[in-house]
Amino acid sequence: MTNDTQHFHGEYKVIGGKLVVADVVTDGKAITEVKISGDFFLEPEEAYFDLAPALVGARVTADNAALRRRLDEALAGYGSELAMHGFSTADIATVVRRALGSAANFTDFDWQVIRGEVLPTQVNVALDQVLLEEVAAGRRAPTLRFWEWEDTATVIGAFQSYVNELRPEGVAKHDVQVVRRISGGGAMFMEGGNCITYSMFVPPALVAGLDYEESYVFLDQWVLAALKTLGVEAFYKPINDISSTGGKIGGAAQKRLRDGTLLHHATMSYDIDADKMVEVLRVGEAKISDKGVASAKKRVDPLRSQTGESRKDIIDVMAETFASRYGADYGTYTEAELERAHALVDEKFGTDKWTHRVP
Repeated sequence: MTNDTQHFHGEYKVIGGKLVVADVVTDGKAITEVKISGDFFLEPEEAYFDLAPALVGARVTADNAALRRRLDEALAGYGSELAMHGFSTADIATVVRRALGSAANFTDFDWQVIRGEVLPTQVNVALDQVLLEEVAAGRRAPTLRFWEWEDTATVIGAFQSYVNELRPEGVAKHDVQVVRRISGGGAMFMEGGNCITYSMFVPPALVAGLDYEESYVFLDQWVLAALKTLGVEAFYKPINDISSTGGKIGGAAQKRLRDGTLLHHATMSYDIDADKMVEVLRVGEAKISDKGVASAKKRVDPLRSQTGESRKDIIDVMAETFASRYGADYGTYTEAELERAHALVDEKFGTDKWTHRVP
């Protein structure tokens, strides 16, 4: 071993699974030794002894996907005999990255939860930009906030065509506030009190090495746990749909700054008027077919019918699940943040130039 030899230790408790531990030795450039341990289950036993050799030689800068490919290739020969219980090769990759200091856990940060005041949808969309920039600048701790609004709105993705997504006659008839957000993804029909929407403002280290699909599932594990508490067996349908055994619940979207700071937000149906929604949105046949359902109305599967709980009670469970898991404190917006959000409505989110930037 050279003078560049470094020893690292990392632990990762798989949500809903087992503890995975990595002890890693590097020469400063690549992994030279590694030991994987934990209280997981792995069959056949011989497969365990293929884990460490698969990782030796990997660059210390390797991301989750690269490490996972090495492990999957090493285990491929076991075929249907391979059984991993309580963990996966992705979890091994995560704990190795954590040991090397390239990944963090939720509990490594001092989170804040905001149960927001009622605000116009334009201001809520503007706050996503404001808080994302504040977290990136280090002026705000990582934050989870729940939206509250009373207007009837449609929030369209950053790159969606206004005319392709909306029916002007429906927008006018139902006095719909159309707002373009900074993240990609699809349109959200959002009547006040009939959806549950939250935004997370995430430091780069928490999603380091994860690709987009992996980050969606990782960041919303607390949501799936909260829904399970409410009797809903929820899961992700790649890339960004939150579904359950009772049907689709909602969808998520993301926006990353150049430094890796991430906005992750989701909207879930509580009690949407499906007739009104299809009068406002142009829900195309291709999109409906892609979801494996016969009509747009069947795509709206409200949390109200699946839980029997009030919207407020569902949000209470979600907020408490997050706070108890990750040690978060409750907080609020600063006056400066609200002032900046209102200014951004005037400068950007409330302007035709932004709203119709993709005609």
